[in-house]
Amino acid sequence: MNKILIAYFSHSGNTKVVANSIKENIGGDIFEIKTSLSYPTSYNAVVDKAKKEQNANDRPELISHVENMDSYNVIFIGYPNWWGTIPMAELTFLEEYNFSGKTIIPFCTHEGSGLGRSVSDIKKLCPNANVLDGLAIRGSSASRAQNDISRWLLELGLSK
Repeated sequence: MNKILIAYFSHSGNTKVVANSIKENIGGDIFEIKTSLSYPTSYNAVVDKAKKEQNANDRPELISHVENMDSYNVIFIGYPNWWGTIPMAELTFLEEYNFSGKTIIPFCTHEGSGLGRSVSDIKKLCPNANVLDGLAIRGSSASRAQNDISRWLLELGLSK
């Protein structure tokens, strides 16, 4: 039996909407990845900050942690696609735990770049995990993506 965790980092709320839709479809526990420092609210400012974090290879400090990660065998990882990949906060999260033998299922929100290189980056970070194909949802469509999410979960064999 699968014990499912839906872990997500959301800046504007779009990724949170997708995470909650996944939970509504299949159950599991939901976990929001939160950083100690907040991100700017304006699009251009957050994009600039995300680029600076990537260029500096920063690891933002997280203020939320999964206490029983070992108990989960399927982990959905949600994030906005920033500069073609996962936000650095998501990288901090992935480095914090041992995902060996676990199944990781990525999902992201974006405004045109899809999953970018995020899945291959997750595979590099978690080489002993089974990383499945992810789902990319346009952020501006997140609140209307329930059918796409349900179909994807059905294809994965994870729907109720």
